[in-house]
Amino acid sequence: MTLRKGEKMTISIQEHMAIDVCPGPIKPIKQISDYFPRFPRGLPATVGRSSTLRSAVSQPSVSPTKAPREDDEDVDQLFGAYGTTPTEQPAKSQAPEEVVDPEGYESDDCTTLGTLDFSLLYDQENNALHCTINKAKLPKLDYKKGLKPMDHNGLADPYVKLHLLPGASKANKLRTKTLRNTLNPTWNETLTYYGITDEDMIRKTLRISVCDEDKFRHNEFIGETRIPLKKLKPNQTKNFNICLEKQLPIDKTEDKSLEERGRILISLKYSSQKQGLLVGIIRCAHLAAMDANGYSDPYVKTYLKPDEDKKSKHKTAVKKKTLNPEFNEEFCYEIKHSDLAKKTLEVTVWDYDIGKSNDFIGGVVLGINAKGERLKHWFDCLKNKDKKIERWHTLTNELPGAVLSD
Repeated sequence: MTLRKGEKMTISIQEHMAIDVCPGPIKPIKQISDYFPRFPRGLPATVGRSSTLRSAVSQPSVSPTKAPREDDEDVDQLFGAYGTTPTEQPAKSQAPEEVVDPEGYESDDCTTLGTLDFSLLYDQENNALHCTINKAKLPKLDYKKGLKPMDHNGLADPYVKLHLLPGASKANKLRTKTLRNTLNPTWNETLTYYGITDEDMIRKTLRISVCDEDKFRHNEFIGETRIPLKKLKPNQTKNFNICLEKQLPIDKTEDKSLEERGRILISLKYSSQKQGLLVGIIRCAHLAAMDANGYSDPYVKTYLKPDEDKKSKHKTAVKKKTLNPEFNEEFCYEIKHSDLAKKTLEVTVWDYDIGKSNDFIGGVVLGINAKGERLKHWFDCLKNKDKKIERWHTLTNELPGAVLSD
């Protein structure tokens, strides 16, 4: 006997339901057949006791965000779930579409904040830290990688800012130029910190932030990373390509003993030809900010003491609105080499102010009574005639024996 297609299918479903699922009376065929017009092509081969469908062909892809159904669901509800999508496309016999597990990615920060490519080099001989900012990379937009769009046009005006920690001074902050309307910026720009010592490389951390410049509002933070400088080896370039992270708080309770007034690079040379001590004031770095605008107008004074005649004072030019001034000035003190052992060189840095007293920033004393690098610098100068010796020195906010007024 030849049955109509609908009747054949009704009997097949009824049998399975009677055997595997329904412990009681079999439901009337009329009720079950109501589901057939809405059931997608490819009928279940069996309906197991767990009420899950095992199909002879591929099931339609299910979003990983949908929670699985409970094992004790009623069969009618399960069939009804299929029947609620009358316009659904039939399942194809090819392999199911790959579903990406969101948890398979590295991190939310990496996928939403972007990556930064840069390199660091500690030049030990010249006490300099070179930071080369190469580029920020925008991965596939499907997973929202790359720089997070900050502007209404979906783009950003990114720049990179460097900050040496610990240290709150603007002198510790450097930044690249701003690139306009891009999510894939390429800077290839090198920023340099001068006056970096081996001690700094042990205890300091470089904070690298990517920000979006906004001319009409506050600049917006995109992401950051932090590199402990102790990870670097002297005179070896280290390359980084890492994911940006969310903004981390800066410890405001840093040890005040670590607070500095800045650094100064001084050269000393006893000239046999000139019969005098040549003192070179080369540059300063990371000076404390003394003005309301967050900067200073620094200049340097030197004294060779004791100075009964008060004629040993020398002064550099004033450098406007900077915390990293470069002077490159040299002063000569006419003195016998044998008398230097009795002398002390005082170097002070000041902030120039119009109409009021100048502010003392910091100072350093070199001489036979000094300690550490200051004593070593003075001793090397006395020992090596006609040889210029340069050293970086840390400025202190108190200078014994100095008159803290200009």
